Amino acid sequence: MMIRAKNISMRYLMTYDRIQSIKEYLVQLVRGKIKYEEFWALKNISFEIEKGEVVGIIGHNGAGKSTLLKVISGILKPTDGEIKVNGNIVPMLELGSGFDHDLTGRENIFLNGAILGYSEQYLKEKYDEIVDFSELGKFIDIPIRNYSSGMLMRLAFSIATVVQPEILIVDEILAVGDAAFQEKSKSRMYELMGGGTTVLFVSHSLEQIREMCDRVIWLDHGAVRMIGDAEKVCASYQSA
Repeated sequence: MMIRAKNISMRYLMTYDRIQSIKEYLVQLVRGKIKYEEFWALKNISFEIEKGEVVGIIGHNGAGKSTLLKVISGILKPTDGEIKVNGNIVPMLELGSGFDHDLTGRENIFLNGAILGYSEQYLKEKYDEIVDFSELGKFIDIPIRNYSSGMLMRLAFSIATVVQPEILIVDEILAVGDAAFQEKSKSRMYELMGGGTTVLFVSHSLEQIREMCDRVIWLDHGAVRMIGDAEKVCASYQSA
């Protein structure tokens, strides 16, 4: 068993008061005038994922998909419930979020790689492979503030997929760069899957989900609507 979620719930307290400063917030808080409304992003989510499975997560915007991925990745702690993960995780959720825009692409390979848990020695060994895959060439030595969004995504994807993690968590990752690079990214994903990596994959493309996933979890307003065979769940989702 690679991932076990048991009755996972995630609550946020939301306020609709238009507070302009921290001082105003503290004054209103002391006076007891701030009103909160509960919002449950996830409600009693339970499932188990075996080693080597490729599991898709689908649902409308706001269904709780990204929140669930962040809970599994350890970025968020659930309000209730228990999550158990066996194996090292590479979460590809917000590509490039660990970049420093004043540093060069070369420097960011070592910075972002360290954030993902790779050693400096390992990154030195893989450096040429990362640069070759990213197709950045001479641009690797200029500050990334000069990069286009597509160049940033290509570099981030190349760093994130340089190892074969035990668990890979992917949020709409295959929309990286131009059509040719997207195809290359897809091939790299298949390579990882074929090597026994357990994959959790969020996509709005049901075609991609059907093509790549064994099973699918359908989330609806923070709750599990259906779990099962990819084709069956996608068909039910389309007809809902």
